Amino acid sequence: MIYRLHHATVYDYANPVVLGTHFMHLLPRNRPGQMIRESQLDISPEPDNRRNEVDHFGNFTTTISVTSPHKEFQVVLSATVDVQQPAPPAPEQTLAWEAIAQAAILLPETAEYCLASPLATPNPDIAGYAALSFTPGRPILAGLKDLNRRIYADMKYRSGVTHTGTTAAQVLRTKSGVCQDYAHLMIAALRALGLPSRYVSGYLRTYPVEGKEKHRGADQSHAWAAAWIGESHGWVDFDPTNNLLVSDEHVTLAWGRDFQDVSPLRGIILGGGRHTLRVNVDLDPVLT
Repeated sequence: MIYRLHHATVYDYANPVVLGTHFMHLLPRNRPGQMIRESQLDISPEPDNRRNEVDHFGNFTTTISVTSPHKEFQVVLSATVDVQQPAPPAPEQTLAWEAIAQAAILLPETAEYCLASPLATPNPDIAGYAALSFTPGRPILAGLKDLNRRIYADMKYRSGVTHTGTTAAQVLRTKSGVCQDYAHLMIAALRALGLPSRYVSGYLRTYPVEGKEKHRGADQSHAWAAAWIGESHGWVDFDPTNNLLVSDEHVTLAWGRDFQDVSPLRGIILGGGRHTLRVNVDLDPVLT
């Protein structure tokens, strides 16, 4: 599936901003099953300095500074993405989860994803919750699918009850939140068992209400979790918010240990006062 992606972020300030420095994860990455055909990041006002780099996790980053006074700051991503997500193996073809945990901690590319991070730190309650899906000797993919299903069933999707700093421990207590919270709970649960898991930011294709046209800009950024299931099969992505294995309807933007590693846009400004934020996202299939 080929998609045309448009993601606009606009800050409107009550007073002029006289200096702004911003750090972004807004350019989508290539990965197995996903190829970026082209991508462009347009920024207004025009930055005085702009630096494009690749971070520790292999994500594209953009750092800019703007020194001209401005009351609006706008970042617009336009990209064409080809997604052909490979099908995962049958669960019974995967190793027991204990074998995966033993192997993962010894490999540089997976070891850091076994360890706690600020928003996805295991605790005894999270470990107990995870253990219900990972009985002794169970194939890793069978356990993952069960955990994905349970989080979907146990959680209630509610906007406004959490924030970008909410931890997995808090999520387990309240069992409510948004996609970021679902992902952090799954990641922390897997790490509690020594299994590597990472946070993935991106987009999910949505559909209009039957009989109505799709509203432009109404799509949203999304987040999910990925788990390593062994050297033979690599990483498999799970969307606990929707009880899905990630498929051709998900577009990956970036990944890291938790949200803090892949925050789309953060920075420091001088001036501005109160502000409003507008985010518009469109993910549309390209007819071929």
